[in-house]
Amino acid sequence: MERNVANEAPKATIMAEDYKKDLEFIEEVTSNVDEVQMRVLAEILSQNAHVEYLQRHNLNGSTDRETFKKVVPVITYEDIQPDIKRIAYGDKSPILCSQPISELLSSSGTSGGESKLIPTTEPEIGRRLQLHKLVMSVLSQVAPDSGKGKGMYFMFISPEQKTPGGLIARFLTTSYYNSPYFNYSRLHNPHCNYTSPTAAILCPDSYQSMYSQMLCGLCQNNQVLRVGSFFATSFVRAIRFLEKHWSLLCNDIRSGTINTQITDPLVREAVMEVLKPDPTLADFIEVECTKDSWQGIITRLWPNTKYVDAIVTGSMSQYIPILDYYSNNLPLISTLYASSESHFGINLNPFCKPSDVSYTLIPTMCYFEFLPYRGNSGVIDSISMPKSLNEKEQQQLVDLADVKIGQEYELVVTTYSGLYRYRVGDVLQVAGYKNNAPRFNFLCRENVVLSIGADFTNEVELQNAVKNAVGNLVPFDSQVTEYTSYVDITTIPSHYVIFWELNANDSTPVPPSVFEDCCLTIEESLNYFYREGRASNESIGPLEIRVLEIGTFDKLMDYCMSLGASMNQYKTPRCLKYAPLIELLNSRVVSSYFSPMCPKWVPGYKKWDGNN
Repeated sequence: MERNVANEAPKATIMAEDYKKDLEFIEEVTSNVDEVQMRVLAEILSQNAHVEYLQRHNLNGSTDRETFKKVVPVITYEDIQPDIKRIAYGDKSPILCSQPISELLSSSGTSGGESKLIPTTEPEIGRRLQLHKLVMSVLSQVAPDSGKGKGMYFMFISPEQKTPGGLIARFLTTSYYNSPYFNYSRLHNPHCNYTSPTAAILCPDSYQSMYSQMLCGLCQNNQVLRVGSFFATSFVRAIRFLEKHWSLLCNDIRSGTINTQITDPLVREAVMEVLKPDPTLADFIEVECTKDSWQGIITRLWPNTKYVDAIVTGSMSQYIPILDYYSNNLPLISTLYASSESHFGINLNPFCKPSDVSYTLIPTMCYFEFLPYRGNSGVIDSISMPKSLNEKEQQQLVDLADVKIGQEYELVVTTYSGLYRYRVGDVLQVAGYKNNAPRFNFLCRENVVLSIGADFTNEVELQNAVKNAVGNLVPFDSQVTEYTSYVDITTIPSHYVIFWELNANDSTPVPPSVFEDCCLTIEESLNYFYREGRASNESIGPLEIRVLEIGTFDKLMDYCMSLGASMNQYKTPRCLKYAPLIELLNSRVVSSYFSPMCPKWVPGYKKWDGNN
């Protein structure tokens, strides 16, 4: 089909004007941060003046910052969980928000390991999309060709549920991919010209979705200018999928027919619109995939690729080395800072080094506050759970305009859709400024020790899981004297590793099957998102226990002492990220065991039973 060049020129002019307006908007709101923030708070409180939650705290219609901070407490999810339960079960009264709740967005788990459910509204969805539009405008400025060609982005949905009250509960990305906004963007936004058919993205079977998206990406390899996924882990999983299944994919490309394992009729129909017999391309892919090394496989198979677009901050930073390896050190760009609670900010320098990524919070998105953080600066060695703040601690919160460079803060937000002084759980560090708006480095999730993708396992959860597992050792008169953990990303897919040192009775040795039961017990004790990753979409591999020589943790302490740790204050780290420490423990492994099956997992929010 011939291109209509006459129509393309006006469209390009309109897009350029839109980009210009967006960039001017960024300049304006980042220059008047406090003024914008006061206006946003007043709008939120005015719109929601009569909701039950604010009346409960005696705000009495006030919209000024001082009164708001005086009477409305800083909260965690557990504080409003009863209110959200009422919404989920069909209470349509204005409990948290004056506007109708359109759906509930699933977020990382509660202290009980189950999914959080964040209420959202139609206007809030539009506000989030505005931030995506700002990202496109920034990219158009720093990389004028970024909207040309196609993007090979791997996008997936997760199961969605209906609450007893009839609301849909699903992940933010699942909500977006199912929305009319996504289809509109695909048709009208050049940055959203993807190789993956929508039917493949919306396929609930993770294997069929991945296979068909990879197949279409390979068929259009010379048109691809950018690759990525929402999280780095998903993109790494896609390349490892290719390592395992390239032969089948080549067969399909060579013959122009799709593998019989792809049974979804909508997916087959969509893929066949892209797939044509191409023996030359199939031979080329086979030659590249059978070479000894997969280094640079992205630039070898998709030679016009300019960058990899995926979140590589926080726990995702563990995938930077493998992405560099696969991509031949292409730029890794992280463009957006968002969560189920709200969208927050954008990276105004997307082609910076991953270690330098910072996000400028856009002050129109929500009302921001910051709790000074006195955590472990990335050294995870103590058990701490979010607790209610006393009056003195609540007074320590500072506004967006008042944060200090170099200081670390926990993010607290008040949103248009009904969260008030809500602790998101993200720890940020002020890196600099865009005009008067602070730029933040994302450091970590509060109290998260292990994470591969959407799973966030905290230290208390890990401790309880290990405690449950060691009960299997009691009949053999064995005890776990010390443990630690790390995420092994060298396997396909990545998996949790738990190191154990035992005090064992030689006369009653522990059978291998019991250690395997211990692995499964730990998995059964972990959060909903971990179990989903194991049982549903196979994004997480079987958990492994590695038993260590006696005295290994003494060696670990000695090594930490040699690095300057204090003997008086030393605590065994419950998660290892420093490679030499991991190498030390791996050099003293005497046996290892894997979970023999997937843990139990049921889609939904505690199955919506009456005890929730």
